[in-house]
Amino acid sequence: MEGQTTMKGRVFTLNYRRKRKGKTNYKRRLNLIKSGNLRVVVRKGLNNFLVQLIEFNSIGDKVLVSSSTRELIKYGWKAHRGNLASAYLVGFLSGLKAKKKGLKSGILDLGLYRAIKNSSFFAVVKGLKDSGFEIPVNESVLPIDRVLGKHIEDYAKKLKGTEKYKKQFSKYLKAGINPEELSKHVGDVKSKITTKWQ
Repeated sequence: MEGQTTMKGRVFTLNYRRKRKGKTNYKRRLNLIKSGNLRVVVRKGLNNFLVQLIEFNSIGDKVLVSSSTRELIKYGWKAHRGNLASAYLVGFLSGLKAKKKGLKSGILDLGLYRAIKNSSFFAVVKGLKDSGFEIPVNESVLPIDRVLGKHIEDYAKKLKGTEKYKKQFSKYLKAGINPEELSKHVGDVKSKITTKWQ
């Protein structure tokens, strides 16, 4: 049989390649598929988030909506694409895209990532919910002010006028962003996304 090796009358069963490499938890995946809901797959790279709405199909899953924090650049995003604010915005963008296609709800699929309260993954969920997309989640795990970059603003205000400020926020300053006003930048980008997709 495929996936098995016979040796001296003994049969060794090999696990799926993605399971062997630690890339897929098939038990968790099966439970999500059994729910019958669209899976909201959230993955994080070094500098970007990827959000996909995926429909199960026996011959191969179908991606219905896909968004990356790289897309935020065309809406004017100048800050880091791997922080909570960018995670929130890509979730918001994904939700509006989904609604445009008549997709109203889904269930979160974090793959092998752990669900940690106030994490960037839940910033994505917060963005989805704020767009009007329905996704079941305990509200207590969602970051609120942090998705707007308030924590970065507070830190920048503490460092203002020091050498550490220039070093810590050099990329923000080079991009023309005042880190003490990051929430305004988030709001401006969110407004452009809304204008495009609503």
